[in-house]
Amino acid sequence: MCGRFVGFRNVEQLKQYFPIDDVKCEATENYNVAPSQKIIAIARIDEANVLDQYHWGLVPHWAKDISIGYKMINARSETIDTKPSFREAFKKRRCLILADGFYEWAGQKGNKQPVFITLPDKSPFAFAGLWETWNEKGSHDEVYRSCTIITREAIGAVRKIHHRMPVILPSNVYNDWLDPEHGDLKALKEMLGTKAVTDLKFYPVDKQVNSVKTNKASNLEPVQMELDF
Repeated sequence: MCGRFVGFRNVEQLKQYFPIDDVKCEATENYNVAPSQKIIAIARIDEANVLDQYHWGLVPHWAKDISIGYKMINARSETIDTKPSFREAFKKRRCLILADGFYEWAGQKGNKQPVFITLPDKSPFAFAGLWETWNEKGSHDEVYRSCTIITREAIGAVRKIHHRMPVILPSNVYNDWLDPEHGDLKALKEMLGTKAVTDLKFYPVDKQVNSVKTNKASNLEPVQMELDF
């Protein structure tokens, strides 16, 4: 599961870490990214790696309306090549969703503690994602671009907190993942398990992050407490 994350780098900073050829949007600070919001991702468009905005929550081209996106914020890696909502995007429309960390909640229902999870060196990273375009039948309005974050069974430190985790890709597979002509879908699916980054660090943060309206850098400040696991 990945239901909230963080991204606070500007475009020039992101260019130092990711293969960006063209920029179609600004990168703004968001310390509490929630489903349905616009987020930034890199997709291969006309042979260029383009940074652009996408709504978080994938809306397949055949959907009747965009409300389905609320149920499509994550795609399970185990069924990504067979589930109708994701299989076409998996073949040709893969993307890198950029982030600096993500939140998960530990503990018992009714008293869950938010935890911030990131890389040990605190550098930005890329979730494996899929993207789609949609527009209302008969409408000539602007195309609605959307995306989803791929998840897998949790291992390592995250497993103590939740049984699922987002797939974080290492830089040496970015090109293969983005390439729509990469036809070895079996290899791409295996990449989500064997190549995924799992060396992560985490610490508890203030419960203010429970509210999506709380969007500030202090969300990431650790709180002094012992996690009960």
